[in-house]
Amino acid sequence: MSKKCLFPAACYGTRFLPATKSMPKEMLPIVNKPLIQYGVEEAIEAGLTNMAIVTGRGKRAMEDHFDVSYELEHQIEGSDKEEYLKGIREIMNSCTFSYTRQIEMKGLGHAILTGEPLIGDEPFAVVLADDLCLAEEGDGVLAQMVRLYKQFRCSIVAIEEVPMDEVHKYGVIKGEMIRDDIYQISEMVEKPAAEDAPSNLAIIGRYILTPDIFDILRNTTPGVGGEIQITDALMQQAKEGCVLGYKFKGKRFDCGSIAGFIDATNYCYKMFY
Repeated sequence: MSKKCLFPAACYGTRFLPATKSMPKEMLPIVNKPLIQYGVEEAIEAGLTNMAIVTGRGKRAMEDHFDVSYELEHQIEGSDKEEYLKGIREIMNSCTFSYTRQIEMKGLGHAILTGEPLIGDEPFAVVLADDLCLAEEGDGVLAQMVRLYKQFRCSIVAIEEVPMDEVHKYGVIKGEMIRDDIYQISEMVEKPAAEDAPSNLAIIGRYILTPDIFDILRNTTPGVGGEIQITDALMQQAKEGCVLGYKFKGKRFDCGSIAGFIDATNYCYKMFY
């Protein structure tokens, strides 16, 4: 397993307009910490220290967040407010950040392909920051998946059961259970209608991908919504080898929706503050 984690973070976040008109949705705060920082912390816990972020126009705030703010730090130097910056300073000292821009929004598969120059020819993790995953005990979701990768050496997607009336929001898998929390995937469908869904096991925003995914994505034609879908590329990978679905241990909030964002804020406030 490499030390690289890719964050596709170029999309517009339209469900949070007008807030996201000038602020990246990845910078929306859960209490006092932006979503993307939670994702970076999860990656660091998993032993990943090279953060590769695919950004877009108007996303400069993410780069500034993981950088020194000389004016701010000068103003609060020596005060008790310095304590508020302790976490972000530790992040900046323990990992590196690299950035590239996705010029056109052509789907998650295209965003991942755009990150190829930052990743190279090695396995890597993918975190979608608006899926906030929190461990209730033990390792975080990404750490669990890295441990599985070291055992199986193939692409892995995080999955969870969702109500059938919500499967149209997700990529959905079908597969053979090889352990009570692991499926060898035989079918993947992007955003199916409930009557067409092969199961209620939905893919959420955590992946471990092998580097051959880039060549597959280059040859993947647009799918649902006219976008290049990572599920289509992973299905091709599953046909040629093995892709696993992992029912992770922990709690996940869909912070791309207003209801999920509010739930996550309330949960984190009660748990951590």
